Amino acid sequence: MFRTAAELVEMAEKDNIAISEVMIRQEMEVKDKTREEIFAEMEKNLQVMENAIEEALEGVESVTGLTGGDAVLIQNYMREKTPLSGNLLMDAVSKAMGTNEVNAAMGTICATPTAGSAGCVPGTLFAVKNQLNPTREQMIRYLFTAGAFGFVTANNAFISGAAGGCQAEVGSAGAMASAAIVEMAGGTPQQSADAFAITLKNMLGLVCDPVAGLVEVPCVKRNAAGSSLAIVSADMALAGVKSRIPCDEVIGAMYRIGKQMPTSLRETGEGGLADTPTGRLLKEKIFGMSV
Repeated sequence: MFRTAAELVEMAEKDNIAISEVMIRQEMEVKDKTREEIFAEMEKNLQVMENAIEEALEGVESVTGLTGGDAVLIQNYMREKTPLSGNLLMDAVSKAMGTNEVNAAMGTICATPTAGSAGCVPGTLFAVKNQLNPTREQMIRYLFTAGAFGFVTANNAFISGAAGGCQAEVGSAGAMASAAIVEMAGGTPQQSADAFAITLKNMLGLVCDPVAGLVEVPCVKRNAAGSSLAIVSADMALAGVKSRIPCDEVIGAMYRIGKQMPTSLRETGEGGLADTPTGRLLKEKIFGMSV
């Protein structure tokens, strides 16, 4: 069993195995299931993610009308022009946003680690897939790697906006995705940890301020930012860039920052963007109440 990122990396290096393999072995032990059963469970999650992206790219809209259709706009933009940030990154952005648009439209998604941050892991996975050409097993392992770092984060800090702000949701999700990208691209366990740390460091302090208390604005577009940062951080780690602050210490910092955040900035919809004139107007329009 591992509890920290340092222990996770140490176990992988000691046995000369991937982070995903460490997580698979732990799942087998904890759940008392075979490798085939553990893979089958994760395959179901992968299929849900794939279905959500396919649904999003056909176009969806939430009941409130606050979100929907942006994933399609980005795909159209990519076909018609050359994105300044590159096709891979914008594809990840589109698919990450699309996953959250499906969530807002009451569709089925896989929380990774939460519904509000569900776009980062699948968005990046199905974008880098086009470049790295992974097998189905490698795609499933991508999710195990992301899950391993999510496990560490959940057990040492938090992964919900109500507990620690959006740094705990999209921050954790983007960092999980970054670590998984590194492994799929052939990086080392330590490089995965560095990528995770670099991503999360750049999300520290991010508040959770959903307009009208709904998981739509700014949640959908924050998944775009988390996915972008995940890809950039993965490239940095693969290039040999290290995080000067160890992964576990970054997670600890995120925890302390979250504890210091006022409740108005932790998913209550009482501060930040939710408390702007337009934010209050949208809440009144949706719920028919004066705020």
